[in-house]
Amino acid sequence: MNALKKLFGGNTRQFGMIFALVALIIFFQIATDGRTLTPGNVINLFNGNSYILILAIGMVLVIIAGHIDLSVGSVAAFVGVCVALFIRDWGIPWYLGILMGLGLGVLIGAWQGFWTAYVGIPAFIVTLSGMLIFRGANQYVGKSNTIPVPGDFQKIGSGYLPEIGPSTGYNNLTLLLGLAAVAFVIFSEIRSRRNAKALGAEVPEAWVSITKMVLINGAILYATYLFATGRPGTSFPIPGLILAALVIIYGFISSKTVIGRHIYAVGGNRHAAELSGVQSKKVNFLVMMNMSVLAGLAGMIFVGRSTASGPFDGVGWELDAIAAVFIGGAAVTGGVGTVIGSIVGGLVMAVLNNGLQLLGVGADLTQIIKGLVLLIAVAFDVYNKSQGKKSIIGMLMKNFGRSSEIKADETTSTKEVISRGI
Repeated sequence: MNALKKLFGGNTRQFGMIFALVALIIFFQIATDGRTLTPGNVINLFNGNSYILILAIGMVLVIIAGHIDLSVGSVAAFVGVCVALFIRDWGIPWYLGILMGLGLGVLIGAWQGFWTAYVGIPAFIVTLSGMLIFRGANQYVGKSNTIPVPGDFQKIGSGYLPEIGPSTGYNNLTLLLGLAAVAFVIFSEIRSRRNAKALGAEVPEAWVSITKMVLINGAILYATYLFATGRPGTSFPIPGLILAALVIIYGFISSKTVIGRHIYAVGGNRHAAELSGVQSKKVNFLVMMNMSVLAGLAGMIFVGRSTASGPFDGVGWELDAIAAVFIGGAAVTGGVGTVIGSIVGGLVMAVLNNGLQLLGVGADLTQIIKGLVLLIAVAFDVYNKSQGKKSIIGMLMKNFGRSSEIKADETTSTKEVISRGI
């Protein structure tokens, strides 16, 4: 146990969801006679869930800030149909259509952010209204018809890295991408040890770093092998590239930048954050606007994958994104959660869904099992906290933990909190 604690940074509970994900993959690999970890199934799993994982990245920031967004599915569908119409009826190039779709996401996010941050209406109500508004707008603008998109646009949802270079039996670009990821892991570990030595901090034993690098790089190389050996014409998917870029960018923003720390501070204790100089209205506005931009991107990726926009796109997506975030360790009360955790939570749901489909389990039982997994994951976290232990992911964010001293709700002003001595 001590060896595991050293290997995983002091507490193995922090990685509970990663262990659960690995256990699920192993279980379904055995139960499906090896069909889970085939190249074709892994590629389809990523392609079919990339838009939900993108939504989860934005949703975790919304939930960390203490809000929720119920409109992401409708916003995604509305942006998708608008972009399809822009391209078909206005004759604009596909790349300009993507930029216009992102711009539309900014406008929608500004609308919802204004009501939430500056008018003070709870995000639950604002986005519930947005869910109805943009669902209706999707069907009104598209006249409840299916609108196809051109082949070039479809690549953002169903494209793959191209074949270049000599014939090696593998997709060369996928191999290079995998090797770059391995090099990055090694470089990061070495730099981390070097910085710890320079600061005089405790440096993990060499075997701990080596074992960690072997495990992570082993997983990366195996995944690279699966993506590089799919059927001809397939490789690492373009939606996977977009998702990886977003994980890196938002992981950096949430953990290394001032705005990221402010989001945690506002979600942990808005009044204390305001007294520290944090502009909570600005933070809430940006978080809500960012969510709609990512919803627009997810909607365009889905339209690209399905080759057309339809009137029922985006139905239920908000529930999948919220479930991924909470399974990944975010707290209902805000202030706790990570981008990586939400991705792991989304993958747990995706693998569960995929594995049950391979086993021939019906949609009714699949929904029941997914609901129970969500309930058990949150209940486990709540139990830990009720026993005086910190949230699993909260341990990673202990510097931004939520204070329980102030009990005012989100409509109470900071001045009122001070005057009332809450």
